[in-house]
Amino acid sequence: MTGTTTGLRAPPRLGIVVPCYDESEVLPETLRRLTAALSAMQASGRIAAGAQLWLVDDGSRDDTWALIAAAATADPRVRGLKLSRNVGHQRALMAGLATAAGDVLVSIDADLQDDPAVIATMIDAYRGGADIVYGVRNDRTTDGWFKRQSAHSFYHLLRRMGVEVVFDHADYRLLSRAALDALAQYGETNLFLRALVPQLGFTSATVPYARAERFAGTSKYPLRKMIGLALDGVTSFSTRPLRLITMLGFVVSITSFMLGLWALWSAAFSPATVPGWASTTVPIFMICGVQLLSLGIIGEYVGKIYFETKRRPRYIVEMAAGVSIPGSSVTAPLTAGSGS
Repeated sequence: MTGTTTGLRAPPRLGIVVPCYDESEVLPETLRRLTAALSAMQASGRIAAGAQLWLVDDGSRDDTWALIAAAATADPRVRGLKLSRNVGHQRALMAGLATAAGDVLVSIDADLQDDPAVIATMIDAYRGGADIVYGVRNDRTTDGWFKRQSAHSFYHLLRRMGVEVVFDHADYRLLSRAALDALAQYGETNLFLRALVPQLGFTSATVPYARAERFAGTSKYPLRKMIGLALDGVTSFSTRPLRLITMLGFVVSITSFMLGLWALWSAAFSPATVPGWASTTVPIFMICGVQLLSLGIIGEYVGKIYFETKRRPRYIVEMAAGVSIPGSSVTAPLTAGSGS
């Protein structure tokens, strides 16, 4: 990107990537706000002509795809990708990032909890020299107490486990083309973009914003999925749990040794003690519990290795709307296996 006489980068061609899963209730309003944001930024000279809005249907069960296809027909700026099945938010987002055109891409969820007006500020930060711009939530008063506490616990857990993440940042971010090209080199199947993007190492900036209430529909990240996301983040980017197992094994060994000495002392000096009870039950309970916990953690890592070695495609695009896909099959050029 060539700079201007003021030292700023030239207005970029922008692409906005929106993963969608059963978002028919909110999608019309999302389309209205995002296309209005594109028009406003182009009118103000922040972005160049040719901006696009990419909507990725992650195997929705409602009429999300019908709405996307209709929008692509009505507005030439709208593009649509329909994945052949539900592959999860992170892979659907990666499908859009790997396919969309533009000098910079902004990813945003369809639920409108992330303020689309902040995209203009992200563009300003990019033009000022940042290749990655994180949208950071500085006000979560619209979330309930449990949601706030679980979200903060999520970020604290990741950091304590050695995973580099931006606190209170989800997947609302801007990536320059240089950062996107670097991201494409990461070929893992188990995607956790919140930790993967900070590893790229490009100049970054943060933009604060207030988290709004969901405009319509229901959350696609209940507690069960949040726990699963935390496990994916920890086991994909940190070996600290394995080291903790080693430390735990050492502590249990010392404790068992001390209990053994106590059992011998009780047998020798306390006639009321049932012979063999303490020395048998206590070590069995402790060691069995530790073994099951350790096997579970090791199993998480083995499972990750299992899926990574298969090198299965991350996603398959079944249909596209508003864009011509080169080749004889729509799925062929857009089937991502190893970081494409």
